[in-house]
Amino acid sequence: MTNHAILTAEEHRDLRVRTDRGVALGDAVMSCITVPSEFRQVQNDYPILFRRNPERDDFAAVALFGFEAGENLFLDGDRWDADHQPLAIAIQPFLIGANAAGFGDKQVHIDLASPRIGTGEGTRVFAADGRPTPYLESIAEQLGALDEGYQGAGAFFAALKRHDLLEPLTLEVTLDDGAINRLVGFHVIDEDRLRALDAAALGELHDGDHLMPIFMALASLANLGKLIARKNRRMAHG
Repeated sequence: MTNHAILTAEEHRDLRVRTDRGVALGDAVMSCITVPSEFRQVQNDYPILFRRNPERDDFAAVALFGFEAGENLFLDGDRWDADHQPLAIAIQPFLIGANAAGFGDKQVHIDLASPRIGTGEGTRVFAADGRPTPYLESIAEQLGALDEGYQGAGAFFAALKRHDLLEPLTLEVTLDDGAINRLVGFHVIDEDRLRALDAAALGELHDGDHLMPIFMALASLANLGKLIARKNRRMAHG
């Protein structure tokens, strides 16, 4: 269950948010949404895959953390073991949404049902005088970047569809202990199709600022081997 509310100094003056990490705080997730404008940072640590929504016949990009539901191989106790946390993880339990009238500037919302809502512990959201703390200012900046990325993602996925650049991923991983993990339901950039595009198609992708995120998504697949190594280490240490 969620309990979303518009964040205000009047209602949430004493609110604190836990910024540490842990299973109890909702971090045991296999993946999270990412956006093309973030691919450059995400590809340093995580595989970037694409997941199709059959009801809407569209795609979303995800940063992959594990091979099965509830598995986050980057979660090490109360620590996130990577240099970059994807924006969709870093901004929790905040989100961005329309104001009560449904138009105008978007506002910062918060999920008051999140386990990150502290009871006397955590980082203050507002200072005693009601001004936003540096923490909230950072969150607002990240929310803005994520929202802007969402707004620009439609054109990116339309370009991938137009040039038929996504193919289903078939991955079967045999771990050191003989266990087999199968990764299904995801897509990746079709590198052969990309190489076969003519100059006009490549120019169109370049003009739309789509080539860089495509290359970043392709480069990120090297992290699949690193993720398998994390899984093997996790299995070896129980």
